[in-house]
Amino acid sequence: MFKALWSLFKKPDTEPPQPVRKAPTTKAKPKVAPTRIGELGEHKINIQLDQLPKECKSLSDLLLPNPKSLTGYAQIDHVVISPYCVFVIETKNYNGEIKGGRTDQQWSVSNRYKLYNPLKQNYGHIKAVESLLKGIPKVKFVSIISFTMRCRFSIDPELRQIKSDELVIYDVELSEFISRKLLRLKSESPEQLFSQVQVQSIYDQLTQVNITNSEIRKLHIEKITSTTKNR
Repeated sequence: MFKALWSLFKKPDTEPPQPVRKAPTTKAKPKVAPTRIGELGEHKINIQLDQLPKECKSLSDLLLPNPKSLTGYAQIDHVVISPYCVFVIETKNYNGEIKGGRTDQQWSVSNRYKLYNPLKQNYGHIKAVESLLKGIPKVKFVSIISFTMRCRFSIDPELRQIKSDELVIYDVELSEFISRKLLRLKSESPEQLFSQVQVQSIYDQLTQVNITNSEIRKLHIEKITSTTKNR
């Protein structure tokens, strides 16, 4: 009898199995595809271009003949034509710290990746545009390299100063920097470099030589990609 009562109060040797609790799963943030990032970047640039002074005209995604290029073409992100100068704009989409100087052959991204000096790259674009403009002497060019806000700059301070004809900016600063540069040029020389007729003429000439053929554009990109991989 005593043994029977004792068995009622005795703790079992092993604990009963506990239900397994699943660790809470955190929902992964959806990754934005590179193509989508590019589209968002272009959308931001287009908003900036829409805010430019009315006397400016802009062109985007130009593919121009350029015999000095490895592919035979120069692909230019944006051109803004104003009465005082022509802005040639190269857009970049990197994430990290951008380091480089005006004369350096290569710049770096967070000390991990190398990129060809974008100012030198854009200089080639400027020369391609210049060679195609007929009947318009003394064209003044301003080179702009536009990065997204996903990066930060460790570059020559002069490249952020409005007096420079080579500027490195964030995409959200584009219309501001162009407007400030135009004000500076106006103060230095109130007389316009181009008439509105000449602004339209530059616009028309670049539009006419712009290559829109999809096959040629595709081959150009393939050659660029192949060249980059073999470096």
